[in-house]
Amino acid sequence: MKRFNNNTGFTLMELLIVMVIIGLLVALVAPRFTSRIGEANVKTTKSQIELLSTALESYHLDLGEYPSSEQGLNALLKAPHSLSKKWKGPYLKKLNLPQDAWNRDFIYLGTEDQEVKAKGIDFILYSLGRDGKPGGEEENKDIFSYE
Repeated sequence: MKRFNNNTGFTLMELLIVMVIIGLLVALVAPRFTSRIGEANVKTTKSQIELLSTALESYHLDLGEYPSSEQGLNALLKAPHSLSKKWKGPYLKKLNLPQDAWNRDFIYLGTEDQEVKAKGIDFILYSLGRDGKPGGEEENKDIFSYE
C-alpha cells in the first residue's frame, strides 16, 4: 500500500515570489489604466459641453436670445419669468443639470459678459478640469465650448 505525503501545497517562499511578480505587473499596468481614465473623463466632459451647447442653441431658436449669465443654465430647465410665453422647454431630457466628469457644475457666461463680447461669440460654457482651478495642462486643463 502506497502512502501519500501530507506536505503538499505552497511554501512561504513560493507565495512571496508570486506576490512580488503580481506587484510588478500591477506597477507596470496601473499607470496605463489611470491615464485612460483621465482621457475618458476629458472626453465625457467635452460630450456634456456639446449636449449643453445644443440645448442652449434650442433655447436660442425659441426665444431669440441666450440665457444671461444671471439666469445661467437653469434657464434650460425652468422658464425665466420674463420669457415664459415663448419658452418651450425644458431643453434637457433629465430635469437636472449635468456636471463635469469630476462632479462639479459647469460655468456659463452669457452674451452680456465682457469675456464673451471680447471673443465675439454667443456664450462661454466650460469646466475647470480635474483640479477645479483655472488653467492647467492635460486633465487639469480647462475645457471650453468654443475650442
